[in-house]
Amino acid sequence: MPTALIIGASRGIGRELVRQYLADGWRVIATARKSDDCAALGAMGVHPYQLDVTSADSIAALGWNLDGELLDAAFLNAGVYGPRHDGFPTQADFDSVMHTNVLAALRLLPVIAPMVAEARGKLAVISSRMASMDARSSASGTLYRASKAALNSVLVDTSIKFGPKGATCVAFHPGWVQTEMGGPSADITVEQSAAGLRATLAGIDAAANGAFLNYDGTPIPW
Repeated sequence: MPTALIIGASRGIGRELVRQYLADGWRVIATARKSDDCAALGAMGVHPYQLDVTSADSIAALGWNLDGELLDAAFLNAGVYGPRHDGFPTQADFDSVMHTNVLAALRLLPVIAPMVAEARGKLAVISSRMASMDARSSASGTLYRASKAALNSVLVDTSIKFGPKGATCVAFHPGWVQTEMGGPSADITVEQSAAGLRATLAGIDAAANGAFLNYDGTPIPW
């Protein structure tokens, strides 16, 4: 039975990834920040772990709990958008976005990637097309864009380190999705996004290591 790890599975794309992997007969490990959300995940048949991605102690505890696991697929989905305005960012705004979207990846990927590499599996971070330098035509969401561009950099470094050891590591744009972040007028549903992410991840091979891809597999320029 293959094993998938979904970090950030309390709602939206993360929860739908959990649902779809379970429906396909996978063993699923998932994390959420709140105990109630962990309980709900457990009721779905998941192995839940409570995780605050901004806490070094919480990440260390997850690493201890996952010791010895082999991960065929892993998604780092946890993230925040931050302030909706493009005015002067506060220190609190900056810290919240960068700690959640970047520092968490710097701490989590070195913990997770060896478990993926040993299984010769695949690791994905949920980034955003908004991070792309070459595909950018708007300056809105500057702080979020900066955080996802930094996340992409962490992903590329992870691919360089762990690709030769067996892990295929990619950054994904999940599409403009009808979630709390994307809003009800977004292009696609969470079901469509999660299905595309899973199919694309399953279909790539080691040649895609370090790639930036749309949920449907279309390459995105850095």
